[in-house]
Amino acid sequence: MLRNVVEYRIDRRSGVATYLQIVQQTQQALRLGLLEPGDKLPTAREVVEATAINPNTVLKAYRELEREGLVEARRGLGTFVRRTLGAAPADSPLRAELADWARRARSAGLDREDAAALFGAVLDENFPKGDQ
Repeated sequence: MLRNVVEYRIDRRSGVATYLQIVQQTQQALRLGLLEPGDKLPTAREVVEATAINPNTVLKAYRELEREGLVEARRGLGTFVRRTLGAAPADSPLRAELADWARRARSAGLDREDAAALFGAVLDENFPKGDQ
């Protein structure tokens, strides 16, 4: 049975191109195991209806994902996941620990941007650029 579990959320104030937001959200769903090989992405029409963006923007994002080898378009059938990314399933115990940390950060007075900056700094310390 094919799942369709990704719902794109577009932030028009983020400064990130809309098509890149779709690419990044798809990549995140692949990393978290929310999308798996064989899963069908929403059609361009479904994304347009849900987000009120231009269909060409959706198609550009899907072409980029295809270029990266993550999805494949099947004429008349849709766009399907070819492979996943990473190994951080959504039900990982680490997610629960991170959620607890985020709650503590919020109760300590950090806003979203402060928490993201702090988390990003810790990531940079523990995962230096170039360490793949």
